[in-house]
Amino acid sequence: MGLGSTAKKIQKVADIAEDLYKKVNELKTQLEDLRSTVDETNTRVDGMEQELAEQRALIEALAEERGVDTEAVVAEVAADTDSDTAEAVSE
Repeated sequence: MGLGSTAKKIQKVADIAEDLYKKVNELKTQLEDLRSTVDETNTRVDGMEQELAEQRALIEALAEERGVDTEAVVAEVAADTDSDTAEAVSE
């Protein structure tokens, strides 16, 4: 085997390694972007959960002030939702 053939094989391996290195760096960048997006989403969800809890507390306070049984209302809505889901599945 001549040195030219060996040099070609080494160059081919080097080219493949360089391509893989580029792809790994692209994947690393994509992963960093994904992590950033997940962190932002978690922050938003946490904020929304806090706002929802505050709104629920306000609604329950208003309902109590007006004599509305919030648990009964929630149970009724849940029952309606369950029956709507059952109807949609049976169709």
